[in-house]
Amino acid sequence: MPDPSVLGIVLAGGAGTRLAPLTDDRAKPAVPFGGVYRLVDFALSNLVNSNIRKICVLTQYKSHSLDRHISVTWRMSDLLGNYVTPVPAQQRLGPHWYTGSADAIFQSMNLINDENPELVVVIGADHVYRMDPRQMIAQHLETGAGVTVAALPVNRQDAKAFGIVGVGGDGRTVTTFLEKPADPPPLPDSPEESFASMGIYVFTTKVLVDALRRDADDPDSRHDVGGNIIPMLVEDGVAQAYDFLTNKVPGSTERDFGYWRDVGTIDAYFDAHMDLRTVDPMFNLYNYRWPILTHVENLPPAKFVHDTGDRVGRAIDSLVSNGVIVSGGLVRESVLSPGVRVNSWATIECSVLLHNTVVGRHAEIRKAIIDKHVVVPEGVKIGVDKEHDRARGFVVSPGGITVVGKGQVVTE
Repeated sequence: MPDPSVLGIVLAGGAGTRLAPLTDDRAKPAVPFGGVYRLVDFALSNLVNSNIRKICVLTQYKSHSLDRHISVTWRMSDLLGNYVTPVPAQQRLGPHWYTGSADAIFQSMNLINDENPELVVVIGADHVYRMDPRQMIAQHLETGAGVTVAALPVNRQDAKAFGIVGVGGDGRTVTTFLEKPADPPPLPDSPEESFASMGIYVFTTKVLVDALRRDADDPDSRHDVGGNIIPMLVEDGVAQAYDFLTNKVPGSTERDFGYWRDVGTIDAYFDAHMDLRTVDPMFNLYNYRWPILTHVENLPPAKFVHDTGDRVGRAIDSLVSNGVIVSGGLVRESVLSPGVRVNSWATIECSVLLHNTVVGRHAEIRKAIIDKHVVVPEGVKIGVDKEHDRARGFVVSPGGITVVGKGQVVTE
């Protein structure tokens, strides 16, 4: 049988308030990650690597940099009808913005009608993972489901923070879908684990369109895919679960098998970066058989200069992007995005420095995230004294990570 026609819809309209101040000036999916990437690149790479190449990215809040990134980076050849296109909120059905993820798709129904696909893959734009959606599609077709929900086994104690998929004795048929339940239902063959929804769905198009129309007519609905559409289809008896741990991505290793992270908080975002810079990270950026694709800026290679006495330019256990200059300073256990400049005798430890940050001589940065275009003056310390950081107007996360916002003025 020929492969079914598939439309990818990426939900990228969330405000991402838990990641503030990184989201004060940009949409959450546009937040830089891993030096050269943006969060949306992971979702799009998974779709494109699996030959799903008709993709609409639904945007809304502070979407300029996200729209620009997609337009510049994700240009596809239209010879075969392929495209990745940002679709901002258009108020096609009246003078109101998206009220939820289901409403975002409903207001963009023209995209589905124009493409007329057999299946619609709906995914979030702000998770870090590798996945081959074709394998999930194959199960969806095999079972004849109306919707298939990707789910990850997690410890039941941790499951209280997720949307939870309860399944029957076959391990696939979804019997309940609960938002952050106090008593998550266990897996049939693993009583200490539950299925956490990953926000990745495969819909039969007719089922999705019918569900969206019913949801739009419900005045009490929050118009959310996970909170309303999936429970509706569970009641209809057409929902199946897909175990993410059965997904085999080319080039994956035992170490990064099953990796999926929601980096929606400052601490989760920071921890994911600290993993990347280790000798043997949980998430392997160097899997060339399933690459994470992005636009790499036209910058020269990274440079390390000076080797005299205590003025030595060096980086240890770190990721250093193109255009970076480490001039007589020390970078340890950190991630540096393109264009960062570290001047002599400065020390950077356990930190994430985003694009074009300039660190002055003798400055010290520890356990911090510095957003784009920040200048750290000579001799200034960030992350060393958290109370002093708060007094200067910097955000300090519950895990003790200091965050300096984009372009924020740094004082002593």
